[in-house]
Amino acid sequence: MASQRGGAPTDRIRQAILLVRGQRVMLDADLAALYDVPTGALVQAVQRNLSRFPEDFMFRLTRDEAAALRSQSVISNARPGRGGRRYNPYAFTEQGVAMLSTVLRSRRAIEVNIAIMRTFVKLRQLLTSHEELGPKLAALENRYDVQFKVVFDAIRELMAPPVPGRRPIGFRPRRDKGNTDSRAKGLRSPRQPTLRLTRRAPDPGAG
Repeated sequence: MASQRGGAPTDRIRQAILLVRGQRVMLDADLAALYDVPTGALVQAVQRNLSRFPEDFMFRLTRDEAAALRSQSVISNARPGRGGRRYNPYAFTEQGVAMLSTVLRSRRAIEVNIAIMRTFVKLRQLLTSHEELGPKLAALENRYDVQFKVVFDAIRELMAPPVPGRRPIGFRPRRDKGNTDSRAKGLRSPRQPTLRLTRRAPDPGAG
């Protein structure tokens, strides 16, 4: 499992960051497991210092939110009184996790909090890079769409049938009306001279 210097499990940290109410948060039980303290001890420490945890630092999940997370196996399905929880979990935002370092002063808690802060920073950087990449990809798609439209329009124009009435380009032999066989016209035999027979008058001296 990946770790960072003090042995903080960064893979577990990434998996423990959830999206609730449009915010990236971590649940009290996951934080307690990372800090290696009982969940009840973490909650009690927070309740003794509630003034340090306003609503944008920490909030309690509603019953529906907790049920949705249980359906995703994010929260244990154990029943209250059998090792399960008697209350809905607390969710800590990035600022709330940072504030926990002022409540839990153990060396382990300090190391884990440093790793958590670094993980949140990486997530923000990743999100920012994706947000910047989106418009660039859209611009590329639009630009290439226009270019390919010109190509496709040219192809369609070449494939279209010729417009009626337009004279074709190139040499075409001239045809005479009433004669569709140009070859017969070209092979007509030359005119032969006509022989005329004339009768001579009888010679009066012949006898």
